[in-house]
Amino acid sequence: MFVHSPVLSVGVEPDPRGRREVVALTYRKDLRESPYSPQATELGLGLFHQVASVLVGGTAGLRSVELPHQPLSPVSRYTEFFGADVKFGCPAAALRVERRLLEKEFRGADEAIRRLAVDYLAGRHTDPERLVSTHVRRALAGSIGTTAAAIGPVARLLAMHPRTLQRRLTAESTGFAEILEDVRRDLALRYITTTDLPFGQVAAMAGFADQSGLGHAVRRWEEASPGEVRRRVRGTS
Repeated sequence: MFVHSPVLSVGVEPDPRGRREVVALTYRKDLRESPYSPQATELGLGLFHQVASVLVGGTAGLRSVELPHQPLSPVSRYTEFFGADVKFGCPAAALRVERRLLEKEFRGADEAIRRLAVDYLAGRHTDPERLVSTHVRRALAGSIGTTAAAIGPVARLLAMHPRTLQRRLTAESTGFAEILEDVRRDLALRYITTTDLPFGQVAAMAGFADQSGLGHAVRRWEEASPGEVRRRVRGTS
């Protein structure tokens, strides 16, 4: 997936609803690029669903579908497409499937050829999972709005000295301040465009000291106010 697009990833994670016989096949976007897009997320998860259905021979075993945003169309259109219950306002875009599907074997599968293909791709493309900057972004995304966004706590979380962390980030052609800006931008624009939260609350959740700080940042990113960005995305005047 990271060869197709370094900002996209799919994964197998524990069921967010705590069912042991179920896993979540997640579809995520890295925080380094453009902000969260409900339409792009639906398109990506829909394609993920279609590929998975072809591989396993249908939708049997699909328990439900989860989307981080609110519905953009009548809910019936979602359930008709996926053939399962669809829930909105969830932590991540995911297909909740029965764990037994992970044990399926495909006819014609050849582990040796697969290994050669994976090694070939890995030798010519950088897996974001190997980058320190990826783990810094995740740490910040999980802590902004609840704790101070500083390099010290993040370095401790990654078990390294702050100066070592900064050197590693410099080697990846980035820095802590740049990553923090990217994460705040993604969080702020996601809350602005996918929720009706007051902008003062959006500011706090995205790690800004006040609503004024949020407003200045959004104008720098989008050349528009938070209200204008929200109206623009929803097609209202």
